Amino acid sequence: MWLKPEEVLLKNALKLWVTQKSSCYFILQRRRGHGEGGGRLTGRLVGALDTVLDSSARVAPFRILLQVPGSQVYSPIACGATLEEITQHWDWLEQNLLHTLSVFDNKEDIASFVKGKIKALIAEETSSRLAEQEEEPEKFREALVKFEARFSFPEAEKLITYYSCCCWKGRVPRQGWLYLSINHLCFYSFFLGKELKIVVPWVDIQKLEKTSNIFLTATIRITTHSKERDFSMFLNLEEVFKIMEQLADVTLRRLLDNEGFDLDPDLQEPSQITKRHLEARAQNEFFRAFFRLPKLEKLYAAVDCALWTPFSRCHTVGRMFASDSYICFASKEDGCCNVILPLREVVSIEKMEDTSLLPNPIIISIRSKMAFQFIELKDRDDLVENLLVRLKQVHADHPVHYSTSQDDDMMSHVFHSTSMCSGHKFGDLKMVSSQNNEEGEEEQCPRQHPQALRAVLQQSDSQSPDVRMSREQIKLNLWNDHFMEYGRTVCMFRTEKIRKLVAMGIPESLRGRLWLLFSDAVTDLASHPGYYGNLVEESMGKCCLVTEEIERDLHRSLPEHPAFQNETGIAALRRVLTAYAHRNPKIGYCQSMNILTSVLLLYAKEEEAFWLLVAVCERMLPDYFNHRVIGAQVDQSVFEELVKEQLPELAEHLNDPSALASISLSWFLTLFLSIMPLESAVNVVDCFFYDGIKAIFQLGLAVLDACAKDLCNSRDDGQALMVLSRFLDHIKNEDSPGPPVGSYHHTFFSDNQESYPVTDIADLIRDSYEKFGDQSVEQIEHMRYRHRIRVLQGHEDTTKQNVLRVVTPEVSFLLEDLEELYDLFKREYMMSCYWEQPRPMVSHHDPSRPYAEQYRIDTQQFAQLFQLVSPWTCGTHTEILAERTFRLLDDNMDHLIEFRAFVSCLDTMYNGEMNEKIKLLYRLHIPPALTENDRDSQSPLKNPLLSTSRPLVFGKSNGDTTDYQKQLKQMIKDLAKEKDKTETELPQMSQREFIQFCKTLYSMFREDPEENSLYQAIATVTTLLLQIGEVGHRGSSSGSCSQDSGEEPRASAPSLEQDSVFVDTDPGTASKDAQTFPEEAEGDWTVSLEHILASLLTEQSLVNFFEKPLDIKSKLVNAKINQYSLKAFEMSSQSQPELKQDNSLLRR
Repeated sequence: MWLKPEEVLLKNALKLWVTQKSSCYFILQRRRGHGEGGGRLTGRLVGALDTVLDSSARVAPFRILLQVPGSQVYSPIACGATLEEITQHWDWLEQNLLHTLSVFDNKEDIASFVKGKIKALIAEETSSRLAEQEEEPEKFREALVKFEARFSFPEAEKLITYYSCCCWKGRVPRQGWLYLSINHLCFYSFFLGKELKIVVPWVDIQKLEKTSNIFLTATIRITTHSKERDFSMFLNLEEVFKIMEQLADVTLRRLLDNEGFDLDPDLQEPSQITKRHLEARAQNEFFRAFFRLPKLEKLYAAVDCALWTPFSRCHTVGRMFASDSYICFASKEDGCCNVILPLREVVSIEKMEDTSLLPNPIIISIRSKMAFQFIELKDRDDLVENLLVRLKQVHADHPVHYSTSQDDDMMSHVFHSTSMCSGHKFGDLKMVSSQNNEEGEEEQCPRQHPQALRAVLQQSDSQSPDVRMSREQIKLNLWNDHFMEYGRTVCMFRTEKIRKLVAMGIPESLRGRLWLLFSDAVTDLASHPGYYGNLVEESMGKCCLVTEEIERDLHRSLPEHPAFQNETGIAALRRVLTAYAHRNPKIGYCQSMNILTSVLLLYAKEEEAFWLLVAVCERMLPDYFNHRVIGAQVDQSVFEELVKEQLPELAEHLNDPSALASISLSWFLTLFLSIMPLESAVNVVDCFFYDGIKAIFQLGLAVLDACAKDLCNSRDDGQALMVLSRFLDHIKNEDSPGPPVGSYHHTFFSDNQESYPVTDIADLIRDSYEKFGDQSVEQIEHMRYRHRIRVLQGHEDTTKQNVLRVVTPEVSFLLEDLEELYDLFKREYMMSCYWEQPRPMVSHHDPSRPYAEQYRIDTQQFAQLFQLVSPWTCGTHTEILAERTFRLLDDNMDHLIEFRAFVSCLDTMYNGEMNEKIKLLYRLHIPPALTENDRDSQSPLKNPLLSTSRPLVFGKSNGDTTDYQKQLKQMIKDLAKEKDKTETELPQMSQREFIQFCKTLYSMFREDPEENSLYQAIATVTTLLLQIGEVGHRGSSSGSCSQDSGEEPRASAPSLEQDSVFVDTDPGTASKDAQTFPEEAEGDWTVSLEHILASLLTEQSLVNFFEKPLDIKSKLVNAKINQYSLKAFEMSSQSQPELKQDNSLLRR
């Protein structure tokens, strides 16, 4: 690798380097401790010094220096990890530069010319394109050289970043280098002559956490199935840990759950991932999670600034975030002030005059006649220019329709939906609830209900307690006052004050509209006019599995609520659920969506409820609503960790995490709607729409805290469940103006029970904010990263256990060996995902498939595994035998096999009886395993041993010979009788197939301790079988008993007759008649499995060979060591022509 020339004094390095070659202008040196003499004490000390001191001389063991005659200053211009690599650079210098330099008279000109040439080579070097993406390209190139030399991965294994650190081996730290690549975590250390290499695939990591030990307080612990490894002494441990989180998360999503997770477009292609992209992705995900924005929203800028907040009459310090469709602000003090400005709402963005009081200010005006002033913006001009470009694009993509309302002075210039079925206004709030839906709307779209279902019930039943209505009016007045001061649109100032109002409960008349604003579903609603109506038209009337599930659950959704005791509510619920399933077929319909949608329809119009459901399923609760509910399980795991942190005594009592999960998982899936009285649960939904999942976490902690005493006294999980259920069933909402709707899940607790204390929901929510409201969005997101690893690996463990449970009774392998085989099988699949372009027949990992079919390998992957673990290794013939085995196992001809077929075949090879092994070998040499296009079938083996002209005589010890033709005829008759007893019969083997069978046996015996005796025995058996075939042929032509054993099996397998594999395809001898009548071309020479088995049994050495016990453990150990290197060698050999071409270009 060429290096940027930097001047060094050679005098200071005389004891560390040894000169190998020199010329007038260049010196090639070798680092002591490498190459010859590397095992001496000096070499070991130099290696230890390189590792501990992290010296720049440790870049590579070889280097080339530029020397100007008469000068003491030298410049390193190249380095290499191997002698071959540095020799290539040396040869290039001699061929291209050495003769040219003699032209120069001035020494300085020589140095300048060489340095300029080297810099040009660096610019053209292939790895420089990767290095340009890093902050320090020179150092990154050096690390890349070390990484490639030490771990020998294929070129596709891209290095992301590297760090100097210690790896703890027991109580002993090993100083070295940590390399983070797209698929692996690698560590290398060389200390006092001892080399340590650690390679951990990201998909094998079970747990990633920061911890401490007795020696250090800051350590990163990597946990896999078998080991725990601690890394410490990082310069910036937080940075390293975040990069690890990102890499593990991206890799696990890509490889283990790629159907359930949508990655960023920049990260879809692993070769494009860089450290900078990972950092940007982390910031992007935090931005979307904090403001609960669509998952496709991309962050472009995050700058420090200050926002004028009129309610506090000062500028609030924070950060501005600019994305595709939003401008957002978050104060540095958590909860002080947040603002979300959809660009759809923005009218103008203007720069103001720069003054000492208002440095670098801009004004952003919105449609509701509000303006936001930002100051102290760095690079203001570029920021404003980019904002104006995106503003113009948003307005071009989604034109806004204006409306000026003269009747209500609280509304002006608001955008409204132009849906084909609705003309109501959105984005602003009136002071009181208004049900001004015109009758014409219902006529335009009779299939959609024009009002919220609760409003219909209020019109039919106007009787409510006066006290509750007065409380409702007080809350309504408080909200109206707040709107006057903080704004009433989606662009309102969101402060701690509004959080307190939400915790008290949103007024019934404002609930649906505030849900729209807090979730920003109002923007989706206005941006997609007519979208919902079209979905309804397209989806209604279609029948499929999803619609059947929806129909089954329609009448289970709030069955005690009057709104869903008639067809009006049921029909609206059906339309919303069916339309969403049509919009998002990946999710379709999942249980608990019906309960959530029912509540949304109570407080929002039908189209609004649809967009609220979109916001919940796709933004606020990502990955909750699918068949594995990964998102809910991740949050449940996060909740368990929060319980351990916040309620340690209770966590100690509830020592089984699965018990808590069985109780609390429904809290997350239904937002407490299914386990709490409805009038109380809607207050929880209020908090959820304002604070997101954080509200559910803290409320769950508050519930456990309130029940902690009874839970600690509970004797078992059943009693704990009863305690929580009774507590949740007695949570009331004293401020609810409507009649109570009983909890229909737990009413059985109220019978024959003594009075239970009632808890007010407002008090419970207030306690949740006061006691457990200190968790930030950033903390929750980082916890989600860690726990997603655990959840996905838990699913992988479940898959493995289920596959092994099915396979174990069918094979004779020990369970521990089966586990090793499964890991090898999965790793082979994963390695192809790491480094190879997806092949058409290789399907992506699909968790929705049955357990046994989730991982399947193709013929190339199978050949690698066969070479590693099969006992039938046949030298160069092994690959051909592997291809035939794969074709035999591929029953459905989809070019993929699963673990069950793979391990069943291995079990026969290792643990089968002799007749089972011979039967497997026999099947490998007849169709479908042996095909006409088989690589080895076109060159039949020509050997005197297989000549049928030889007399059938067996060598005896006393030299006598005996004619066995009579005995053979009797053997054929006996075998024919035995065939009648078998259930299924294999087709007989033609002569060409028999030749391939013999060739495989010869290859299997190579390098066996009894090789000579085995060759002699198989020669004898081969001659015997050839004579059996001849006898069978003569018997068939004379009408003997061989007709039953030869012709009928052929006739019973027409597919075999049609297969041209029976044709002798020797070039120049094949004819059309031979191809048309393969049996006739072969001369009707056949042998059966019974013939072969009986003949093999006559030779004891062959019997011993097939019956000797085989141990798979040594094969498994070697396979674990060599699997990576074999794959890397295969890929490098495939790309060798390209590599040679690249090297020749570099030399030029």
